[in-house]
Amino acid sequence: MIITVGVIAYNEKNSLGLLLGDICKQTYDHKKIEIILVDSNSTDNTAVIMETFRKNNKEDFYDVKVLSNPKQTLPCGWNVLLNNYSGDAVCKIDAHASIPSNFIEKNVETLESGEYICGGFRPNIIDKPTAWKETLLLVETSMFGSSIAPYRRQQSKTYVNSLFHAAYRREVFDKVGLFNEDLARTEDNEIHYRMQKAGFKLCFNPEIISYQHTRNSLKGMVKQKYGNGKWIGLTLSVAPKCLSYYHYVPFLFVVGLIGCSALAVFGFPLLLEILLLLYSMFDFVNTVSCFTMRDIRPQFFLLPLLFPLMHIAYGIGTIVGLVQIPFFKRRLKKKHKG
Repeated sequence: MIITVGVIAYNEKNSLGLLLGDICKQTYDHKKIEIILVDSNSTDNTAVIMETFRKNNKEDFYDVKVLSNPKQTLPCGWNVLLNNYSGDAVCKIDAHASIPSNFIEKNVETLESGEYICGGFRPNIIDKPTAWKETLLLVETSMFGSSIAPYRRQQSKTYVNSLFHAAYRREVFDKVGLFNEDLARTEDNEIHYRMQKAGFKLCFNPEIISYQHTRNSLKGMVKQKYGNGKWIGLTLSVAPKCLSYYHYVPFLFVVGLIGCSALAVFGFPLLLEILLLLYSMFDFVNTVSCFTMRDIRPQFFLLPLLFPLMHIAYGIGTIVGLVQIPFFKRRLKKKHKG
């Protein structure tokens, strides 16, 4: 099987080299690996790194291509790749990722066993660990701080609704089409929904492992959560059925907090007290759980504050996304007319 490994990148000079090094270490026959690197108009030397890699490694692989994504967003980048790949299957890898040497081999084995779509575990990791980075990692890896997505915790081979760093046979995209370019952060949710509606199953294989680098700063993580929440709100106007109930939990928490606070101002504090009590219980239990995962650092005592900060940022993002839906739909209408 010829498999295409795709990476879309924008200003990833600090992480791209490490990922390309991981790709070079793959145990799967390099002559059966096509590599497509798509630069999204980076303003650093990401494109230079890609082109240097292509020149130095084009003879070692089936092919190495460097393409341009002038529209910059991820779904547009993946569509550039899908319009130019030659493999029997394509494997999507995030530019902030790290993959073990058997990653491609395990994906191919799973696809050749009869699956059309596959993926596996995607734990979070950090570079150059510090106590503060380990604290942010705990926020990201905790079920309370992140999500219940199966690629984070599932223990056995099964079929799921979402995958990260997934591999797809060519027949899948031939049938369902390209990524929805109206979306910027929920494109995977939307296309996985379409794939399942078309009759394909998403196979989770715990033997497939890849890693995602956690944001190294509180500002970066808050910005990420806010952006994710905002796109949940906007996606409701485009493809609401592709979202799961857990995507709305931070939004409901923030709305409940606002509503109960308003009632408290008018002399009805009971609901606010109940909400804060229930949240505090979950916050405390998950903080204690995090303390058992690693050697205790002083920064870990900030976890009870970091969890609500992430939830509120995500929830506010969803509210902003919902408010912006009329303007978003107007832009889309203008875009599609043009």
